[in-house]
Amino acid sequence: MSCTIEVPTTEGATGLDSPLHGGPDAAGVPLHDLSTNANGCGPWPRALQALAAADARHYPDPAYTALARRLADWHGVAPARIVLAASASEFIQRISVAVRLQAGRAAGVWLPPHAYGDYARAAQAAGLARCADPAAAALLWACEPSSPLGQAEPGLAARVAALRPGQTLVLDQAYEPLRLSGAPSLDAAALQRVWRLITPNKALGLTGVRAAYAIAPLHADAALLARLRALAPSSPLGAHGVALLQGWASAPAHDWLAACRDTLRGWKLRQLEWLSRLGWQIEPSDANFFVAACADPASAEGRLDMQTWLCGLRRHGIKLRDCASFGLPGRVRLAVVAPAAQDALVAALGASA
Repeated sequence: MSCTIEVPTTEGATGLDSPLHGGPDAAGVPLHDLSTNANGCGPWPRALQALAAADARHYPDPAYTALARRLADWHGVAPARIVLAASASEFIQRISVAVRLQAGRAAGVWLPPHAYGDYARAAQAAGLARCADPAAAALLWACEPSSPLGQAEPGLAARVAALRPGQTLVLDQAYEPLRLSGAPSLDAAALQRVWRLITPNKALGLTGVRAAYAIAPLHADAALLARLRALAPSSPLGAHGVALLQGWASAPAHDWLAACRDTLRGWKLRQLEWLSRLGWQIEPSDANFFVAACADPASAEGRLDMQTWLCGLRRHGIKLRDCASFGLPGRVRLAVVAPAAQDALVAALGASA
């Protein structure tokens, strides 16, 4: 089994030097932003209070001793298994480099067919070859619920069961707190075999605060863990990132999230019903976002001129996420939003038709 270096057909495949994200753009903050996967009920009020009270006059403890212990206690793991990161993207870059250095020049990476573009960008920057066969890869990525589809990762449990010594699988759990249906593919025992990447800012409705952490496998490769720590920038988390993660590791945060999920389920049903009435083709999703296709009857052959259509919506204060860079041309990703924003979307669709 061999790997070949190629440009992946995932997000960023058309331009790995230009990462694509939802959210604000050159025109500013959209009035109704459906392009990110943030919690539409957010932000969590207590997190806002904690951010306002954060002491930005001083550096945090460079070892983050209290924070690591708090996160470890919350998850029921040893503090030595917690790896703090400036953001999910920073950890993705760091572990890609660490695996490449650990496994050597022939190291490869396996990516899901449709995935967050930073996996591919980091792999290419680190010199990891793209592998078609997960058994040939030193580094494997998974995200569940997945982005952009919000679905289970096909075959994930089998891939974890088949992991060999020297292989590293990272499970990106950015959207697990925003799961509205379905169940995770991995049981508690399987989770102990993978790296879990956790980024609470979307769940807490505060995407502007960058902070993340990973939980190492129970029997993590000690050399890889040491290399990850050695590759970390000094003080990757500022005071506001520390405050966000401290609040995250608390019962009130997750009580609030449980209430949010109940609200989001109702909003999602309403949003799906509206779009179905308008003839959209909607992919199934377990998360607070979904992928859909809308045919434009005014265009030639009934096919959508995506950029023209998206720009028209943007002028009406609506931003959606083009899925072409995920390898899903002709489709968009939409976050579940409050009824007022849904009504604005429907009105904008009528105005741009």
